[in-house]
Amino acid sequence: MRQSQRPTPTASLAMAIGLLVVLPHTVLAEKTSKPNIVWISCEDISPHLGCYGDPHAITPHLDQLAREGVRYTHAFTTAGVCAPCRSGIITGMYQTTLGTHHMRCTATLPDFIKPFPVYLRRAGYYCTNRSKTDYQFRHPRETWDAAKGKAAHWRKRPDKNQPFFAVFNFTGCHESGIARAEKYRSVTRGLKPEQRQDAARLTTLPPYYPDTAVVREDWKRNYELITAMDTWAGKLIQELKDDGLYENTIIFFWSDHGIGLPRAKRWLYDSGTHIPLIVRIPEQYRGTGGPAPGQGRPGTVTDQMVSSIDLGPTVLKLAGLKIPDHVQGQPFLGRDLGQLRKYVFGARDRMDERYDIIRMVRGKRYKYIRNYEPLKTFYQYMNTPEKGATMRELRRLHKAGTLSPEAERFFASRKPVEELYDCQADPHELNNLAGDKEHHCHLVGMRAKHLKWVRDTGDLGLVPEGIITERTRQLGNSYAILRQEGAKETNRLLAKMAARASSGHKAFAELINGLAASDAAVRYWAATGVGNVAAGKSRAVSGTLKIKAREAAERGLDDKSASVRIALARALCHLEHPEKALPVLINELKTGNQWERLQAAIVLDEIDEQARPVLEQMRVGLEFQEGFNARGKYRVRVMNRALNQLEGTNRTVQ
Repeated sequence: MRQSQRPTPTASLAMAIGLLVVLPHTVLAEKTSKPNIVWISCEDISPHLGCYGDPHAITPHLDQLAREGVRYTHAFTTAGVCAPCRSGIITGMYQTTLGTHHMRCTATLPDFIKPFPVYLRRAGYYCTNRSKTDYQFRHPRETWDAAKGKAAHWRKRPDKNQPFFAVFNFTGCHESGIARAEKYRSVTRGLKPEQRQDAARLTTLPPYYPDTAVVREDWKRNYELITAMDTWAGKLIQELKDDGLYENTIIFFWSDHGIGLPRAKRWLYDSGTHIPLIVRIPEQYRGTGGPAPGQGRPGTVTDQMVSSIDLGPTVLKLAGLKIPDHVQGQPFLGRDLGQLRKYVFGARDRMDERYDIIRMVRGKRYKYIRNYEPLKTFYQYMNTPEKGATMRELRRLHKAGTLSPEAERFFASRKPVEELYDCQADPHELNNLAGDKEHHCHLVGMRAKHLKWVRDTGDLGLVPEGIITERTRQLGNSYAILRQEGAKETNRLLAKMAARASSGHKAFAELINGLAASDAAVRYWAATGVGNVAAGKSRAVSGTLKIKAREAAERGLDDKSASVRIALARALCHLEHPEKALPVLINELKTGNQWERLQAAIVLDEIDEQARPVLEQMRVGLEFQEGFNARGKYRVRVMNRALNQLEGTNRTVQ
């Protein structure tokens, strides 16, 4: 029998040195190094993925990611359109707080509000973004190490041991990919025959769309664009594997809002705000010493409520960083989580060239919607949607009188003040329960949550955009507008006057008195309400009161605020006294700030034949303007629409 040998002194020394070498690595493994984090994002898709149970989706790579990670069934964006959402995602704050709530605006933020990658970079992360940066404010240079082209990739970091946060965005499934045949063909050119869809066999068309070959073609394109996106996502995932990074990189997949079709994109229904969200957390980060202990078990499906403004705080939490106190989003992964959210909130404001103030509260089952401008039509003419085949088909069948009741609602002349939906029983949100006695408690409860959110977050929605521009110039940033002394009372008066503006002739006397309010935004809503009552041609309004309204409106045409002057000019037109109003509208069309010019164009479009005397002068509104957002194209679109209506033409503009 061979006896064991005692280690020699030399061997003992070697073992000791070996332990010194091994032990630090063991300790590091227990502590876990900072995780790499990758965002795979895309545009304009609802959860039309195989892993979400869609019977037609061909998305093998994202389905596999879901099998290896967590799939969230209740993830929502804060708006139904990209730029306002992205401003919230990059800051962890509501766009309505920042002043980034209007589509394609430019807000100014206070110095203490930073895009969250700034904090990651300060903590040693290499941060890249390929390629969306439309945050609606000028982000500081320190936000990204690289944010353009091939340089924006983790492979370009100079130190390969440096942790990274890398964002990749797929633009191919944007609504333009559905609307424009050439883009659709370009994005999907690499698909194999078995990855194509048969439009006639699709069974998921919502009931608010007409079931025609034209609409089915758009629906088919959506699926095929998503398949192309899935292929792209699969290549990114493979790059992580090829680089040996897959097991130390946390991967997020999400969309910036819902599908790019009517009643989805730009709207606050689930079709516009419900998004896919998948997160894969490697095993080493799920342990007790990791950044996400006990979280991310493969194949998990959760109905945890998530808002898109939670993405940034969650990344900071997973990176082990403190979340700044001003951040409004809540982390949904990471150590020491507080109470998870029960509700998400959303907002719609100016969508391209049209204003419509709408707010939303969504719980796991019920959704509340508040329409602040219910007298506006459900759908207002907008240049971009009108280019789509589905919108043109809706118009064609509406004119023919053959739309289904669900689709016909798209052309309703007004909206209810409040909407309440049981999203479990009514996933397409067609049965408004706001007037149902059995659901009154849900209505009252969610209304209260909405009003509290408006107050707590400093929602700027009721401040006209032209006034926001002027006050931002005075105060230095948009965030401060509703945080001045007396802001609480201003908010109360704004909410009260905005409600009166759509409450009919009974509020007429109060609205007239409101024209003398000290705050310009309150005067704006009073003037808007006077115009709304006059436009309704109510016989219940006495001639004496109409004369009083006209005299007050005429006196106000020299108001210090252009937004108020334009609203009063509109009121005079609806009071059948356009002669003094038209010069004001033309002047503001030429000289106001870019949003006041848009407001004037919208009124000229609204008053129709009353604008004919200034038709030639209106052509100034067709001029693009350097230095304006998108060169002032929204004013151009509205003015082109107004002139087409007056002249019986069909000119198109950008």
